[in-house]
Amino acid sequence: MIDRLVVFGATGDLSARYLLPGLAALQEAGHLDSRFQLVGADRGEGDSAWFRGWADEQLDRHGADHPADARRAVTARTEYRRTDVTDPADVASAIAGPEPVAVYLALPPALFATAVKSLHRAGLPPGSRIVLEKPFGEDLDTAVELNLLLADLVPEQAVFRVDHFLAMTTVQNLLGSRLANRVLEPIWNSTHIAEVEIVWDETLALEGRAGYYDGVGALKDMLQNHLLQLLCLVAMEPPVSFDERDLRNRKVDVLRSVRSFTQEDVVRRTRRARYSSGRIDAREIPSYSGEDGVDPARRTETFAEVELELDSWRWAGTVFRLRSGKALGADRKEVAVRFRPVPHLPFSDDQEALPNLLRFGLEPETLTLHLTGTGSHTHALAPLTLAALMEPPELPAYGRLLLDVLTGNPTLSIRGDEAEEAWRILAPVMSAWSQDLVPLQEYPAGSDGPGAARP
Repeated sequence: MIDRLVVFGATGDLSARYLLPGLAALQEAGHLDSRFQLVGADRGEGDSAWFRGWADEQLDRHGADHPADARRAVTARTEYRRTDVTDPADVASAIAGPEPVAVYLALPPALFATAVKSLHRAGLPPGSRIVLEKPFGEDLDTAVELNLLLADLVPEQAVFRVDHFLAMTTVQNLLGSRLANRVLEPIWNSTHIAEVEIVWDETLALEGRAGYYDGVGALKDMLQNHLLQLLCLVAMEPPVSFDERDLRNRKVDVLRSVRSFTQEDVVRRTRRARYSSGRIDAREIPSYSGEDGVDPARRTETFAEVELELDSWRWAGTVFRLRSGKALGADRKEVAVRFRPVPHLPFSDDQEALPNLLRFGLEPETLTLHLTGTGSHTHALAPLTLAALMEPPELPAYGRLLLDVLTGNPTLSIRGDEAEEAWRILAPVMSAWSQDLVPLQEYPAGSDGPGAARP
C-alpha cells in the first residue's frame, strides 16, 4: 500500500468536498496507518500550518459526519508545497522521496497533459501511481495524445482514470442484481427489454461553476463519462471474474458495439438545450446565458440526450437513452429498465397492463420494481410496487476510489482504450452540434426539460 498521496490542485473544490472527506472515511474505517501522509500542492502562497488549518475548515464543513479524531488524524500528517505544475522543478520538489507516491491531478482537464509532462521530467519513484479526473481529454485526439504521454510515464495498471459513479453502491448493485439472480439474467436481453433509460436530472443549476462548465457542457460533463460507464454495466456480458482485466474487457466490448452515428442519426436521435430563467422551489434562477462567467456565444448546453443502439446479439432492438439536465423541476437520478409487455392478457378486453419497470435509484440509492397485479375486484389489474432501500456503504464513493488507488486495485478505474472508445461514440454528436445541425432548444428552469420529457 502506498503511504503518500500528493494532490496537485489541493486547495480546489474537489479536494475540499470529496478528497479530504474520503480520506477521513478511510481513517475512520482503519484503512490508513500512522505512516500515511498527504501532501497538498498548489500555486497559492502558504505553508503547511496554513494548509492544515484550511483542511480542518473544509473537513468541518464537508466531512462533519466523520468523527473529529479521524478528521484531525488526516490533517495532522499533512504538508503543503507551493507548486506550479508547469515547472518540472516545482513538481520534483512536491513528489520528492525514494518511496512510491500516488499523484492525484485535481486540476482542470486542460492542464493534464502539461502536468504529466512535468512529472515525466521530474521523474516518479518506481511503483508510483497517477490519478486523473474526468473528462479524460477534450475529444478523441486529445485522449489518444494523453494516453501516449501516460504510457511513457507509468504502466497502464498504475493509471487511475477515476469515475466516482463506479464506486456508488447502487451502480455496483447493477451487476449484482443482474448476475447473481436467476430470475433476471435469463431475461436480460432485447427479447424482454424494450428500453433502458440512464438519467441524471438535477435541480442544481450552475452554482458558480461557469469557469469549468461553460467550456464543457452536459454532453462532455455527464454523458461521455458517467452515463456511458453506467451503460457498460447494464449491457456488458457476464465477465469470467471480477478481475480488473476481465471486467474492463467486457466494458470495452459494450462501447465497441455502440452503432456509430451518421449525421442523420444525430439530428434524429439527439437533443440539446439550455435553461432560461425560472423558479425552483423558492429559488429564482437566472437564465444560463445570464449566469456570471458564462459566454452566451459558446452556446453551451445544460441538457443533453442521446439514443444509442448496440450492434450485439444480446441487445439488437433495445433502445438505450442517456440523458442529463441541470435546473430541472425534480431530481431524477436512476437507471430505468423497461420490459416489453406480455404477448397476451387473459382478462377483459378493456384492461391494459403497464410494462414492468425496474429502477435502480442512484441518489438516493434505492431499488424499485413496478409490476402489475390484481386489485380488489376479481380479475381486475392494478399496479404493484416493490421497493428496497440500499444499506449505507462502509465508504463513500471517493473513499472507495482513494482506497483502490493506494492499494493498487484498478478494477473500478477506466482503461485507456475504454476512454478512447467513449470519445469515438460521441465524436459525431459533438461535430454536428458544433455546426448547429441540432437546434439548441430552451427550457424554463424548474420545468421538465425541453419538449415532452419522459416520466
